[in-house]
Amino acid sequence: MDIMELVDKTKDSATVKRVFGEPIHHGDVTVIPVARVTQGGGGGMGKSEGDQPGEGGGGGFGLGATPAGVYVIKDGDVRWQPAIDVNRIVVGGQIVAVILLLTIRAAVKRWGRKH
Repeated sequence: MDIMELVDKTKDSATVKRVFGEPIHHGDVTVIPVARVTQGGGGGMGKSEGDQPGEGGGGGFGLGATPAGVYVIKDGDVRWQPAIDVNRIVVGGQIVAVILLLTIRAAVKRWGRKH
């Protein structure tokens, strides 16, 4: 696969349907799911150096999506409901706890040296 084929495939995967899901209708309420989509690609080549023959190639592509929230449409009003990332909240709490414990440890050591 050459680099231009890879670029063409990335264009095909970057569509609005990756961000906005199909609307869900329930009675007079419509819900439209929304995601954050990231993509990236890369490539490479090689060449001969002097008397030594060389070859090259390479390529790659990645796509990731996480829920962002939903648009709720009811009686002509549109409301945004963000998705809550519980994992991010837990990791943030753990980081704060570690920093707090290290700060307390340093304060206790410093207090112990003075007394």
